[in-house]
Amino acid sequence: MSQKAIYPGTFDPITKGHIDLVERACKLFDKVVLAIAASEAKSPLFTLEERIDISKRIFKGNDQVEIIGFSGLLVDLAKDNDATILIRGLRVVADFEYEFQLANMNRAMMPELESVFLTPVTEYSFVSSSLVKEICKMGGDVSSFVDPISLEEMKKKFV
Repeated sequence: MSQKAIYPGTFDPITKGHIDLVERACKLFDKVVLAIAASEAKSPLFTLEERIDISKRIFKGNDQVEIIGFSGLLVDLAKDNDATILIRGLRVVADFEYEFQLANMNRAMMPELESVFLTPVTEYSFVSSSLVKEICKMGGDVSSFVDPISLEEMKKKFV
């Protein structure tokens, strides 16, 4: 039986920490669906279509990774994609508190849905999309935190 995991997030922009988690999830599951949330309420830097395009370019050649956009409930996304596993990244203890609550709520709505928590490698444990955008906007060097494709697209936004 093929195991499919969904890794949901805004990915605005996708960072090396996100990429690390996708690649590690590919070692655990047959298929990893990078599910990019529309998240209009967060006022993302990139449109949903741009975030999908950037992610597809980054993961080009990795047949285990599928990139999709979504809005709505994660449990509905999981059901629509025949997935019973959610990948969630944890960087700090504060992330755990929120993710634990989210995992229990998702389980209440879909008992067969399991949340799997992965921690990033140490060098990306402090990296967040918000910080990367802020630093890049102010002209700082974020090349060690994002893929060159993300960097190029961010620089276009801040010129």
